[in-house]
Amino acid sequence: MSVQPRLLPWPGPGGQRSYLLTDYGYSYLSRLADEMEEVQLAMGTELLDHAADMLEDRTAGGLEFRFLSTRLCEALRDVLRVAESRGGRLTAPGNEEAEPEGRPAADARTTE
Repeated sequence: MSVQPRLLPWPGPGGQRSYLLTDYGYSYLSRLADEMEEVQLAMGTELLDHAADMLEDRTAGGLEFRFLSTRLCEALRDVLRVAESRGGRLTAPGNEEAEPEGRPAADARTTE
């Protein structure tokens, strides 16, 4: 079985990408990464709802929109990282070496 690195939803020291090496099981770090991804996606959804409300508010000022834009950029960056990580864990049809769905595993973390 080949070891497929999982892109983690948080940056490593110095802001570089962090990876979790996976081969079997369901480790603490992989569960933590799953939970963090869910939080990031939920926060993005809430922020998007807030943005829709703010766009309807004609009294909102430039400073508020700048703050909102900054937060939206952060949320989009998080969502793109989650999408990349999850896409990297998808397997081609017929790949017998695939991990069971919902059971990412790891015991070692590396950084790029």
